[in-house]
Amino acid sequence: MDVRIGIQNSPRELSFESSQTAAEVEQAVAAALAGQAAHLKLTDAKGTVYVVPAAALAYVEIGSEESRRIGFVA
Repeated sequence: MDVRIGIQNSPRELSFESSQTAAEVEQAVAAALAGQAAHLKLTDAKGTVYVVPAAALAYVEIGSEESRRIGFVA
């Protein structure tokens, strides 16, 4: 699944593919925004860990869980 995170006062965004489900990512974001966690911690498909302070979150875009198709599709 594709995840894009916008960070306040930063011209760039974090964009990566995660092996976590949409529900897991949404739950982590909700906990960070509700003040239950001081930061948002997500892991990409390669094992890299991203930690963003909850106060710096501008937006989080959660993509679809469908795998990308390669080649021609009939």
